[in-house]
Amino acid sequence: MKIVKVETLCLSRPHELERQWATHTFRVVKADCAIVVITTDEGLQGIGEACAYGVPSLIREWVDWLSPLLIDRDPRDPGIVMHPNGRSARYDCAVAGIDCALWDLRGKIEGRPVSHLLKPNAQHRVKLYASSGCRYDWRTNPNQVIEETLSYLDDGYEACKVRLGTHWAWDGVTTDRFIGLMRDLSSAVDGRMELMVDGNQRLTEDQALEIARELDRLGFAWFEEPIPQADIDGYARLNTAVDIPISGGEQFTTVEQFRPYLEKRAYDIVQPDMGWCGLTEGMRIAEMADHYDIDVVPHNWHNGLMTMANAHYVAALPRPRICELCMIQGPLQWDILADKPFIKHGWLEIPDKPGLGVSLSKNLEERFPYIEGHYAVSVER
Repeated sequence: MKIVKVETLCLSRPHELERQWATHTFRVVKADCAIVVITTDEGLQGIGEACAYGVPSLIREWVDWLSPLLIDRDPRDPGIVMHPNGRSARYDCAVAGIDCALWDLRGKIEGRPVSHLLKPNAQHRVKLYASSGCRYDWRTNPNQVIEETLSYLDDGYEACKVRLGTHWAWDGVTTDRFIGLMRDLSSAVDGRMELMVDGNQRLTEDQALEIARELDRLGFAWFEEPIPQADIDGYARLNTAVDIPISGGEQFTTVEQFRPYLEKRAYDIVQPDMGWCGLTEGMRIAEMADHYDIDVVPHNWHNGLMTMANAHYVAALPRPRICELCMIQGPLQWDILADKPFIKHGWLEIPDKPGLGVSLSKNLEERFPYIEGHYAVSVER
């Protein structure tokens, strides 16, 4: 068996006005997707979604450039596995899409789910958490984040992550005001679901420490990327100062990048994304994190095929915990798949099928033609 074709599907779907969402200083106007498809001479296909943050059209350029290293090679040959370099998001996302597609293809060749290739006794289902908190505006209705979170509770989700809302400087928002909103959110939830906060690297260390102490008191599950990513020592100080786990690393794609954060205990939870680093490197990261007794909860923000890769990953972790699910991606998220996974009460069933267990819908490029340009526009006030 040999690989005869490697291609990338670049897809977009503009958000209707009511689906557009704004956080910090930008408004998201479309959903993007990049899917790598690897075809063999026996007609088998492997599919893998690359993180669209790498920009789909540029991911396709990298996949096209790398494809001669795959053509005429046996997909089962470990020598064809590529590794991210941690320097170029576009290259790394392309490599991740190729890697996930190869794992899907190997699973189909062997007739086994990818999770069982990664770990023979992998879990058969994975807990999801609702990820959003990106639509509330401090000027108009900050309580929207409470209303939205309660809607996910009504849908059966047992955990939800929220963010910091629109740019604080626009409306004079302080840490005290944000803490007050989190107290109200915690009170409304009343212990019925886990809560987490993603700081998106927007805070100073002093702000982060003040918020972390209150989130700790309120029983939040973790505080994600509160300060700039490069401040390893700041993360180490913050993680030491509070009991609430400090998490991060969604943009890191190699074990080498995670090393100083692991060694300095800068994170209690690491968050690689299989659409950025690929399953091969993702498992290496998980093994090193487990060596340091640090949990792994992957970042997972875009579409359904990437969710499947991250779900198989979680199912195979040494200590499976939970998988992120973007709640505001729109119809593109699941419409790319012909056979959607079964999700009920916040749990995703790993399909008892070869590979990632899903297939692509037909005519995707005709239904969702790629729209050049950034997925978000800047907002000024």
